[in-house]
Amino acid sequence: MDKLNPLALTRRLFLEHAATGIAGVALTDLFSRDALAQQIQHHAPKAKQVLHIFCPGAASHIDLWDYKPALEKFHGTPLPGAEKEVTFQGKNGPLMKSPWPFAPSGQSGKMLSTLLPNVAKHADDIAFIHSMTSRSNTHGPANVFMNTGFVREGFPSAGAWASYALGSLNDNLPTFVAITDVRGEPPNGKANWSNGFLPAQHQAVMLAAHQPLRNLNRPAEVSANEETATRDFLKMLNTAHAAQHPGESELRARMSAYELAARMQLAAPEVADLSREAQHVHKLYATDDANPLKAAYARNCLLSRRLLERGVRYVSLYCASRASSIDGLLNWDAHRTLKTDYERHCPIFDQPTAALLADLKQRGMLKDVLVLWTTEFGRMPTHQEGSAGRDHNPDGFTLWMMGAGVKGGISYGATDDFGRRAVENVATVYDFYATVLHLLGLDHERLTYYHNGTNRRLTDVHGHVLKALLS
Repeated sequence: MDKLNPLALTRRLFLEHAATGIAGVALTDLFSRDALAQQIQHHAPKAKQVLHIFCPGAASHIDLWDYKPALEKFHGTPLPGAEKEVTFQGKNGPLMKSPWPFAPSGQSGKMLSTLLPNVAKHADDIAFIHSMTSRSNTHGPANVFMNTGFVREGFPSAGAWASYALGSLNDNLPTFVAITDVRGEPPNGKANWSNGFLPAQHQAVMLAAHQPLRNLNRPAEVSANEETATRDFLKMLNTAHAAQHPGESELRARMSAYELAARMQLAAPEVADLSREAQHVHKLYATDDANPLKAAYARNCLLSRRLLERGVRYVSLYCASRASSIDGLLNWDAHRTLKTDYERHCPIFDQPTAALLADLKQRGMLKDVLVLWTTEFGRMPTHQEGSAGRDHNPDGFTLWMMGAGVKGGISYGATDDFGRRAVENVATVYDFYATVLHLLGLDHERLTYYHNGTNRRLTDVHGHVLKALLS
């Protein structure tokens, strides 16, 4: 018999093929993983991994990163030229200064909010993009847009593109991991880390310090030898079936997921065991803080470092979740009570995030890890009529990056005097990801995937590398 037919397998044939079959399966597994992850490289990369920190709810640029003295000077007066402007949730009142002072940070003297004293210590390593814009002023589509480059669901996330193009740095852990906040998933949930139309194995694996992996241990009634033999036999059947149906990427993805799950039985418990960290590390991150939300986020920050340390290619770390019936309670969407909301959220975010950045730096990991901080859009410089909060503003806000290949201590672009609109070096999400891909050694115009009659890109048909940010 020249070709193994798994549907007509006999005991004699199984034994006949066993000696070469299992070895062949191992090679086939390696070849299939190489085929499914393209290992594309267009030029020498500056970064090998990405840590993407996302604060859903539209964290206010003018209260955190983008200092506007004019807001203090003209506080309580109408926004010039927009006295009757209606935005996402209705009419706007007069200009509202930030409730918190800004202070110079680092040798660069960058003015940052005193709400974030620990993150501000990293100012000289951060490249701020103050002229970002979005195509949506609605949280769900804007979250998806910030992660995928499209306002509609069904497109691959940036992490999925990185997985598809570059593959894994560790055969025992996922290539792409999404770490959700203890408060829940962000707006539009799993669409933010979807594989879209890319092969299914490029979607993120969801992990979190508060959600230990289930079903990792082998049942007591099954011996180690039985499990190994069963797995090898199943792999042989699956590989033969996949060879007969080469176009079924879902099957290959399922096989890859099962194989990864088997390897993770050993690797995942170790990486998720935060007790292995020294006490001074836990203190740095504040994993035992009296605020349970801060402690939970701190543990996720520490888990992020451990995943990156072991070669996970792309880690998406979320701080806050989807909106609740009370604006600003579970995320950064401060429509009504900006001061109360941000004095709740900033202490959760500040120390653990700063600790993660410091830990990556002191371990020398920032030579390979590119750190991104994003939110879906900004906030208005005015207060909403009848409230002490700010409405949505997609026309100008701040993102930042630091680490591998990034020039620290700089500010790119600018909004107007009040922070209402981007006016200098106006940037888009396409530009942002063109730059990210460039740092990973990828040309955003050449990284494509044929789907529904066209070659799709993370940057659609737009985007320019923001060269001023590159070291």
